[in-house]
Amino acid sequence: MALASALLQVMLDAVRKTARPMLRDFGEVSQLQVSRKGPGDFVTAADLKAEDTLYELLMKARPGYGFLGEERGMIEGTDKSHTWIVDPIDGTTNFMHAMPHFAITVGLERRAPDGSSEIVAGVTYNPVMNELFWAEKGKGCYLNDQRIRVAGRRDLSESLIATGLPFIGKSGHAQAIKDIHAIGQRVAGIRRLGSAALDFAWVAAGRYDAFYERGLKPWDVAAGILFVTEAGGSVTTIEADGDPKTGVSILASNSELHPQLRKVLQAS
Repeated sequence: MALASALLQVMLDAVRKTARPMLRDFGEVSQLQVSRKGPGDFVTAADLKAEDTLYELLMKARPGYGFLGEERGMIEGTDKSHTWIVDPIDGTTNFMHAMPHFAITVGLERRAPDGSSEIVAGVTYNPVMNELFWAEKGKGCYLNDQRIRVAGRRDLSESLIATGLPFIGKSGHAQAIKDIHAIGQRVAGIRRLGSAALDFAWVAAGRYDAFYERGLKPWDVAAGILFVTEAGGSVTTIEADGDPKTGVSILASNSELHPQLRKVLQAS
């Protein structure tokens, strides 16, 4: 097992501390399901509270870093070369329905003097399952204490693929159906479990053979991009060129399946 650097340890400690009250909140959500009002307002408060905790802990440890969060947006730091990228609850709809498939996810982006950037550390934690995925650039990807790698399947017909679907109020429904139609004819199965951060982590762990989605945000993909690449896989945009860190379109898989899936998705 690789030893976590001091910087990564900051991230690990932050998500663990954020998870403690979140688990209590998750228990409350299951009770709120039976109420007429439902859990919506409660979950919104839990989301904001989680991001507040992450912001406080991460900025205390590295006060000059920038911070990009789903709730706060972008906060510039004095250190222009580092930015925390945070989603306090990825899979909020699952959380709202008392489904134990959601995660706290944090990525660290480092920017070079020429303007290019890369994700150098990432952490994604499902507190209900106690599964902590983490990676640092050049050091591999881990699930708790065990190193993980992408699956080695080469045949699309044997592969299990993850994706996401746009919800009410988002665009892209027609394209999502086209993608499923194109991919579904060629693979063993498609799953949509509702957390892009965990979709990436599960590709890195070999549970899924690939993950694709359109219309994501940087906080959905930051840690996951590093997970899959450090686990031996490939991550690109669906299109011929583009920056996957934007989340606009994403394809993650092993190197054998990647060009096959990209070709299908580009044609759909």
